[in-house]
Amino acid sequence: MADDKVRWLDEREQRDWRAVVSMQNRLFAQLARELAAASDLSSQDYAVLVELTDRPDGRLRLYELARNLGWERSRMSHHTSRMATRGLLTKETCDTDRRGAVIVVSPKGRAAIEAAAPCHVASVRRLVVDLLTPRQLDAVGAAARTVLAGLDAEEQE
Repeated sequence: MADDKVRWLDEREQRDWRAVVSMQNRLFAQLARELAAASDLSSQDYAVLVELTDRPDGRLRLYELARNLGWERSRMSHHTSRMATRGLLTKETCDTDRRGAVIVVSPKGRAAIEAAAPCHVASVRRLVVDLLTPRQLDAVGAAARTVLAGLDAEEQE
């Protein structure tokens, strides 16, 4: 894009954008530190286990898990292999597509997230939810859903 066609951020936009980026980076780092201190799970492990345990059967195709978390399939495959080695989940061959894998939370994985969740939720509440008014939290949530819908639309193009 030619420099003369760039719609540069004005002072307010730049200030708010940088605040969002800084908040995201610092918040995710703090949540990861607290999760690691309270459990044997990384934030990536926790994200995978949340996706699996949110399903009644605790199962997801590898490509669905990768899509839901916004990860590349190769990253998901490597990470779930490491988690399987630790006994947190299993990888099964898909009955309908022998090339595909189904990721299944194990009893050990379910126990790990159940043990880690109270601390993680307390951290989320302390670092975000309790600092905002209900109106602010609603605004943050609405803004996030709008941006996510825009990203979904971009992916469809």
